[in-house]
Amino acid sequence: MNKQTSIDLERSEPLDKSADKPATGISSSTPEEHALIVRNRRFDREHKTPRHWHSGDPVATAWYNSVSASLPRGEAFFIDTMRMFRDDVPDDIAREMKVFITQEINHTREHVAFNRLVSDHGYNVESIDQGIQAMLELTEGRPKEFNLAITIALEHFAAMISHHLLADPRYLEGADQEAADIWRWHATEEIEHKGITYDVWLHATKDWSRWKRYRVKTLIALLITKKYFGNRIRDAIGLLEQDGFSRRKAKWKLYAFLWWKPGMMRRMFWEWSKILMPGYHPWNLDDRALINKPDSPYADAAMPAE
Repeated sequence: MNKQTSIDLERSEPLDKSADKPATGISSSTPEEHALIVRNRRFDREHKTPRHWHSGDPVATAWYNSVSASLPRGEAFFIDTMRMFRDDVPDDIAREMKVFITQEINHTREHVAFNRLVSDHGYNVESIDQGIQAMLELTEGRPKEFNLAITIALEHFAAMISHHLLADPRYLEGADQEAADIWRWHATEEIEHKGITYDVWLHATKDWSRWKRYRVKTLIALLITKKYFGNRIRDAIGLLEQDGFSRRKAKWKLYAFLWWKPGMMRRMFWEWSKILMPGYHPWNLDDRALINKPDSPYADAAMPAE
């Protein structure tokens, strides 16, 4: 890790979930011994991140910048959504929701700072934030369960990207160290808390039929994934155009990056499709081993009590 990176930890004993199971009548495959922790990372604001911080490659940089620019407003939406449900869930889920919210607040803070660096390099990323706002306005006038289903879909996408970033170091190979540390830290917590929104969903929809729960979750996953992924491509192309690429060349280069080499989208398509299947739960893929993979002094910290 970069020696200039500041690390602030909040510690406590891990939560004993077996003592306070959710009374949903629906089984959850979140591991009982799994604990969430808060890693209050503050990255070096004085670090001179290069314009093309990912391997000197404008294409890779544009893709990750597009994703980063979408995160602050998206994560604020996740936080607001979880707060809608926190007064009507079992105590163990409520405690995990509080940790989830704290993690997302920290992610938002650091990506706001990262996005400011992107803007300082002359990129206009305001339209990306506006596009996320327009997408999330689809929830206006809808039941709060609709917001939760959107959160599940986007958290599923985030968990998949995070899995690949931590499982295969080639995805961040050659990236500026400080920037790569931001992504690895964020990926760690995305994997760690990937099940909580779905556990809230199971509780919130416990009186729904299985068919209704499956239909709503699946239709929203299809709609939101298409919009979000499509917008990330559109915005990454726009960033490449700001680098002087023609639209045609930018599109070709970006598609080659996403689907051919290194081809993250191609490699995770099957994983994404699992959200469409009956019996889906984020922890059907138990990748907790990746949480401690980054070389960091906080790897074995425990979850705060509240």
